[in-house]
Amino acid sequence: MIDRHERLLDYLAQADGWVTAAELADKLGVTSRSVRSYVTAVKSSAHPLEVIASSTSGYRLNRDLYAAFLSGSRGLEAERPRDRHYHLVRRLGDAPEGLDIYALAESLFVSESTIEADLRKIKGIVEESGLAVTRRGSIVGLSGSEPNLRRLLSRMFRDEEAQGFLELESIQREFESANLRSFKTDLIGMLDSHGYFVNEYGINHVLLHVAIAIDRTTKDHRAADGSGSTLTDVAPDIPAELSDLVLRHFDVTLGATDLDYLTLLLTTRVITSGLETQDGRPNPILDDDLATVRRIVARVSEEYLVDLDDEDFITRLSLHVRNLVARAQDKSYSRNPMTRSIKTAYPMIYELAVFIASEIQRQESITIHDDEISYIALHVGSYLERQAKLEERVTCAIVCPNYYDLHLILRERLEAVLGSDLQIEIVITRTDVDWADLATDLVLTTISSRSFGDNVVLIQPFLTEGDIDAIRKAISRVRRQRRRVQLKDELLLFFDESLFLRNFHTHDEEAMIRALGARMVEAGIIQDSYIEGAIERERMSSTAFTDNIAVPHAMAMTAQRTAICIVVNDTAMQWGDNRVNVIALIAFSASGRATFQAIFDQFVSVFSDRDDVQRLIRRSTDFPAFIEELVQLVVE
Repeated sequence: MIDRHERLLDYLAQADGWVTAAELADKLGVTSRSVRSYVTAVKSSAHPLEVIASSTSGYRLNRDLYAAFLSGSRGLEAERPRDRHYHLVRRLGDAPEGLDIYALAESLFVSESTIEADLRKIKGIVEESGLAVTRRGSIVGLSGSEPNLRRLLSRMFRDEEAQGFLELESIQREFESANLRSFKTDLIGMLDSHGYFVNEYGINHVLLHVAIAIDRTTKDHRAADGSGSTLTDVAPDIPAELSDLVLRHFDVTLGATDLDYLTLLLTTRVITSGLETQDGRPNPILDDDLATVRRIVARVSEEYLVDLDDEDFITRLSLHVRNLVARAQDKSYSRNPMTRSIKTAYPMIYELAVFIASEIQRQESITIHDDEISYIALHVGSYLERQAKLEERVTCAIVCPNYYDLHLILRERLEAVLGSDLQIEIVITRTDVDWADLATDLVLTTISSRSFGDNVVLIQPFLTEGDIDAIRKAISRVRRQRRRVQLKDELLLFFDESLFLRNFHTHDEEAMIRALGARMVEAGIIQDSYIEGAIERERMSSTAFTDNIAVPHAMAMTAQRTAICIVVNDTAMQWGDNRVNVIALIAFSASGRATFQAIFDQFVSVFSDRDDVQRLIRRSTDFPAFIEELVQLVVE
């Protein structure tokens, strides 16, 4: 129940306006009546703050009041069951001799039966962390190593936080450490002095470990020598400087094991040149990683026809892979608050990242989570974005009647501000312009005409900010029109009436993949092995790239032709953490991959807007209607 309350609040937080009870019910997989009860429960827990507004239009989150509620509620210990589990583990960790269960229940303001239920619930995560819950009559305790306990506390604290960034303020509140912010500033300065560039998405997770280490040390719970992770020689100067920082800010002396582990965490969450050691010699630690990434890049080119063969990109990704493997071996994964948005906005880039991650995972015998995959996607996306920027310039003609060198000034200004987006083909300095003869994508003119077309932008001789905004909008419009015209015919190549299903349901994701795959096998498009490959891919990372569509597929391009078997359902089904109305099993073939990759992101983006999806579902009464509506949505 608590999880659904949080999912309701998360969904409202992402919405721009009012959300109907029916929409919330669909997303949560419950009835509208249940939604109303959840809203009532949330309002009751937040009283007197009116965190959710209700009207005939539905529900809307009052963001300011919700932020105030979160700020106030986080300071209350053991308010929710999940919070209580964390505090229960922390209390048990502080008491090596154990605690009396009755006194524990009284201190947390719950019954003994509630504590017993909590102990049963935390048993799994405790044992998974290499610890154990012990009982001697009414005395309950924890047994296991100090490093394992600290990792468990860190994991539970991160899980307790809402999805997104781990906030420094929440760590300070929990561990009563007001100096943590200034410590962070000095820590970043120290890392900068060694040539490291700090990943701000991960630094707060390291600070959480620092706070836990200080808290446990001050309570005389020290990690035994040699019990931490083995530290390589990549940062030999950091432990001593880190020790000085901790002593200066917190008046605490950490042991060698703590310092080595914290240094390991730091050096696996930063980006550095890494190609040379501090004395200027080649860094041998990268040799294997560079070889691995070069091999993977070659496979990406072979499988996806995407050229990532760039030394700067390979070097940066190799450094990231080295750190990723270290984190995975330590089971200390980096969180990425942008994971969901990356999957939704850039599914093809994310797919390339999944392929790269699967190769690393197979070679290193590690597990790579969605958050880590999204960091790989950032590397891939930033490189491809730089390459694409060079190829997407829009051609234009400038019409600026001759008056001294006014047209030259205008051209220079345009090239300075928009040179990466515009390619100026011609400058016309006459007033008698034959507009119909201008064949460029855009016409930028300082003179008005009654015969303006959609591609004509009226600007001032001395370019204003308003002019620049208008030109940028026109450039975006041209690029959008280019893509849509090209995509319209290509999109229709991959659908077939025999592979279109309406209101077709199964009990889970794998059953759906098998059912759709069987149709494609019958059509001679794929073999059974492709179905198994699609299921393996799904287990690695959910293919529900948006809240509305799942696109299961295998990573091997073994289909006879690229095709899509699609299901459009009025009622959503659970798919990973999402509920989707549309499922599209995609069969990739080597011969059709280049064409389909060009439209994959656009195809998925159609399903990112709930209103568009509802319109598609409503109007897709049969295959011809579906195709007509899909093309309309892509072209709009």
